[in-house]
Amino acid sequence: MAGVTAYSPSADIELRPAQREPWWVRFLLIGGALLVLTVLLLLPLLTVFAEALRRGWEIYVAALSEPDAKSALKLTITVAAIVVPLNVIFGLAAAWLVTRFNFRGKSLLVTLIDLPFAVSPVVAGLIYVLLFGAHGWFGPWLQAHDIKIIFATPGLILATIFITFPFVARELIPVMQSQGSDAEHAALTLGASGWQTFWRVTLPNVKWGLFYGIILCNARAMGEFGAVSVVSGHLRGVTNTLPLHIEILYNEYQFAASFAVASLLALLALVTLIAKSFLENRLES
Repeated sequence: MAGVTAYSPSADIELRPAQREPWWVRFLLIGGALLVLTVLLLLPLLTVFAEALRRGWEIYVAALSEPDAKSALKLTITVAAIVVPLNVIFGLAAAWLVTRFNFRGKSLLVTLIDLPFAVSPVVAGLIYVLLFGAHGWFGPWLQAHDIKIIFATPGLILATIFITFPFVARELIPVMQSQGSDAEHAALTLGASGWQTFWRVTLPNVKWGLFYGIILCNARAMGEFGAVSVVSGHLRGVTNTLPLHIEILYNEYQFAASFAVASLLALLALVTLIAKSFLENRLES
């Protein structure tokens, strides 16, 4: 009917400004949030860079140019470069299975995906020591075949995979559930094969969620400390990642060097945060 408009809850809210929060409540909430972020996030981050540069650029560059620091950076990037693609494969397969099929044990699979969120990283590292250590279940067999997992790069990779494997799957599952499978069914009806449907329909539709999961997975892989600390053995120049190298420098009272390496790790985190914010904006648009 002419002159009749549909009821909108948002319009009703606009007509009742008395129900809005008072200005002082909003001021306290926003001010409190900014204060907490400043104290817990901004000030510590600024302190890292200030302490790293306090003794000048020469000390800063020398700390980053040290062979052990280069080795730690290389190992950190190597572990992340191996772990992230493996988690992408697992995350895509798990999300596809959970969202596209009904089967017994589905809820159990989802629970197992969330398991690393509930288990302490230190416990995860101890599990691998009990499995692959010298006195573990597979230790004698590994020693007999001269295969090193604990106190070597493979142990770091396994521990990091365990800690990070939920991130990609947990980002993809809600995205694929919200999109449904109508477009995929249409592609299959038109004669597309399973792989063609995946590459041309499914993957483009979830690409931003996938990238978001990759960023979170990579950030955790580079910054993981607890699990890799247990399985690394803290061998300088061999099994120390950046977080472990920072701890050793700090315990040796090499504060300038430890903060310099920490600033490098913080820079990697800031790059990850910028990429995360970019993807969040793309997902909301």
